[in-house]
Amino acid sequence: MNAKKLLAILALLALAGGGYWYWKDRATAGGPLVLQGNVEVRQVNIGFKVAGRIKSLDVDEGAQVKTGQKLASLDKVYFEDTLRQLHAQADQAAANLAKLEAGNRPEEIAQTEAVVAEREAMAANAKAAIDRATQLLKTNAGTQKTYDDALSASRQAEALLQSARQALRLMKAGFRKEDIAMARAQLAERKAAIEIAERQLGDAILYAPNNGVVLSRVREAGAIVNAGETVFVLSLTNPVWVRTYVSELDLARVKPGMPVEVRTDAPGAKPLKGVIGFISTTAEFTPKTVETRELRTALVYRIRIVVEDPDGVLRQGMPVSVGLPDATDTSSAK
Repeated sequence: MNAKKLLAILALLALAGGGYWYWKDRATAGGPLVLQGNVEVRQVNIGFKVAGRIKSLDVDEGAQVKTGQKLASLDKVYFEDTLRQLHAQADQAAANLAKLEAGNRPEEIAQTEAVVAEREAMAANAKAAIDRATQLLKTNAGTQKTYDDALSASRQAEALLQSARQALRLMKAGFRKEDIAMARAQLAERKAAIEIAERQLGDAILYAPNNGVVLSRVREAGAIVNAGETVFVLSLTNPVWVRTYVSELDLARVKPGMPVEVRTDAPGAKPLKGVIGFISTTAEFTPKTVETRELRTALVYRIRIVVEDPDGVLRQGMPVSVGLPDATDTSSAK
């Protein structure tokens, strides 16, 4: 190896060593740490939970909305008709249950008792007839056919009497407990269907789930929409999140709850206060969207900054700079 090559290798080693010590000193030195990031895009597609025809839209694009504010409504006539139908079915089921629980009416029991008395009289008359036929047959004054007819009539009358007595027992015992349980279950089913219909009626009105700004109005009044179909796109404005990344060498300088200052690129813009709300536990390669001076192949950790934006100056996707306190000032990180 000649002298020129040896000198070149030594020079490269010296540069590499110098770069390493510069990088190490830069990573461990104090002073403010400035990170570059963007306001996170936080959007939600809002739609009705039920299908129907849009009756009215109460807000337009760009409108500031509050949590629980009415945004749109569907035509409720179909939901109201269904609810009335279910109420009628529930009333019918309730009446049937009340009937089974109350048992048979006294008048019905009395009617069955009258049938029993009638059958007892018929049985007594048939017994008297068989007795007469027996005496006549013994004295040869009667025929065998007359006796057989009287015997058959007596047996038939006795069977009818037993049937009437069993019917009377059933009348007095009331309905079966299984029938009452089934009627009670049918009434509970009708009530559950009413609750579902009432909930669907309430879902015919669309409310804002969070504070935000309406980015777009996808459908118009009169349109038929399915459940879950997007009607509005809402940009969430509270809280405001800023996403940024910190290199592995600077990771020890940031902690959750640490106060930060967020600045925009607008000239003369006042800094906004924020705190570090989240630090990723997983390293990743620097995304292409992160505008930092570090090498693109350096490992970084994602950080979420929760920013106080009372005047609403931040917009989703806006690039911002995040200034962390002096690394030597440990009191600010407590």
